[in-house]
Amino acid sequence: MSNPLDTKIIGKLAEILDKNNLTELEYEDEGCRICLTRENKGIMTQVMTPAPIAPVSGAPLPPPAPLPAAPLPAPAADKDYSKSPNAVKSPMVGVVYLSADPNTPNYVKVGDSVKEGDIVCLIEAMKTFNPVKAHKSGTVSKILVEAGDPVEYGEPLVIIE
Repeated sequence: MSNPLDTKIIGKLAEILDKNNLTELEYEDEGCRICLTRENKGIMTQVMTPAPIAPVSGAPLPPPAPLPAAPLPAPAADKDYSKSPNAVKSPMVGVVYLSADPNTPNYVKVGDSVKEGDIVCLIEAMKTFNPVKAHKSGTVSKILVEAGDPVEYGEPLVIIE
């Protein structure tokens, strides 16, 4: 991570925190640790980097001043599809993939017609890729997840009208 205050990464982490109703989420990359915590008034972000190591011959460096927690704007609320009969829901906890591999097209895209039993995505859990199939025939009207998103059991993934 080149910039520990990369707002795209912090925004994506806040989205994951909110989407999965988590109270805390930590992310670490190349010595930079980001901790997101949900409080009553929104999401708080704290970025922590390790103190630089003092040269052996020089005087010790003072520890860096802690960065203040910065509230992030709440992500826009989407319609709740959790009870929709049109939602294809995750059959397990895992990571969603929209195609078989990065070099192939997604199984479905908005506007595609699908038949009951067609694969709409994969859920990877414990190093096993599990196909998620359409529960009915229709047209894909919305894809609610992105490739690589963590998903929970019962979470809506795709809407078929």
